[in-house]
Amino acid sequence: MFDELKKYCKQFVSLSETELELIEKYFESKHLKKKEFLLQDNTSCNFIAFVSAGTIRHFHIKDGVERTCDISFNNSWVTDFQSFTLDTISKINLQAMENSAVFLIRKQNLYKLYKECNKYETFGRLMAEQVAQRATEIAMSLASEKPEERFLNLIKKQPELFQRVPQKYIANFLGISPESLSRIRNRIHQKQKS
Repeated sequence: MFDELKKYCKQFVSLSETELELIEKYFESKHLKKKEFLLQDNTSCNFIAFVSAGTIRHFHIKDGVERTCDISFNNSWVTDFQSFTLDTISKINLQAMENSAVFLIRKQNLYKLYKECNKYETFGRLMAEQVAQRATEIAMSLASEKPEERFLNLIKKQPELFQRVPQKYIANFLGISPESLSRIRNRIHQKQKS
């Protein structure tokens, strides 16, 4: 059941079979139905989760409107780092876009895991760096790229996106309307035909 997570961890840190067994001791498995929340705003985020299957949308609500911040697929880590590290109320929501499976570790268990095997501290740092890099990429893209550039980069990095996520959420993530996204897709399609 935890084989996918163990295999993922071994890519980054050399772990013995005994050390890998700690995953089953400290992580818990959770299945989410489509549209089910892993985290809702106005609650505290006390976990970090590994998406083993499915799609998780990160969004917050501003002036009554949902704003998609990111979309995570298999082999991604999701959390609200600010809420997790500072023990504050979360401002984001994590919602399954399709039936999804995650392995999550609660904060107190993460610290126990670190004490029991310091190799997981190295792994945790590497994963936090990946999440920070992703957040930086998104911020830079929104600040410096035109919508068509953001769209092309998104398709290049996540080609399965349009098969798995409704267009309105992709448009929201890109910071444009669904109609603008349709126009961009049509323009690109026309360019590819000629």
